[in-house]
Amino acid sequence: MTIKEVKDKISKETTIFKVGGFRPENTIQESWIGKVSVYKSDETIPTDKKGELMFPLAQIYIPNLPFIHPKLSNTKIMTVFISNEYPECFEKMGENWIIREYENLEDISIKDVSNPKSFIKQFPLKAEKKQDCPIWDGGGLSSEMEDQILELENNGEIESYYDIADFHQYKHKIGGFPSYCQSGIGIDEGFGDGFEFVFQITSDEKINLNIIDSGSLMFAKNDQTNEWTLYYDFY
Repeated sequence: MTIKEVKDKISKETTIFKVGGFRPENTIQESWIGKVSVYKSDETIPTDKKGELMFPLAQIYIPNLPFIHPKLSNTKIMTVFISNEYPECFEKMGENWIIREYENLEDISIKDVSNPKSFIKQFPLKAEKKQDCPIWDGGGLSSEMEDQILELENNGEIESYYDIADFHQYKHKIGGFPSYCQSGIGIDEGFGDGFEFVFQITSDEKINLNIIDSGSLMFAKNDQTNEWTLYYDFY
């Protein structure tokens, strides 16, 4: 397999998000970080297991994204909330983090609600389509692709994997591959049987979000049950 063939094989499309830098229109078709304004009539900001308001983390309007993950193909809007006290990795959704998905906008309204204790700054997001590749250590490469890359190294065609994989997206993104800080858990099996990595929110100085120590929150969805799971690591 040639270098180009390997590069094409390991590449995936992803939507990355640029934070701020433009004036929002404050419509339902916009995506945000640090802000959730879309709710059903009987919904508001959820509370955690201690009864404290969660932090609005993100609101993503799906239909106008340049790349839509297949697991979100029926979703119009996705909102994400997290407790001030981080959940355990793979902790069941509900007590310390929540994802809400809306497949239609019939009972949706914009509400001016916020958590005054949230330290996450609010910014609109601009979506852009990019190519993404996995990190080497547990980031999503198959054993067969690892063998192909090692063969290129042994033949002297490349010095290291990152001569090929020079376009990993360490950003807020949908699709692509997780941005592990430590040895990764893969993109499918590591999240649990039937789960597939869908999106991540990463540490970002601009929005005043530091996940323990420059880590990322990585979310995966189950094929059969539509359940979500959460994993994170940090430096």
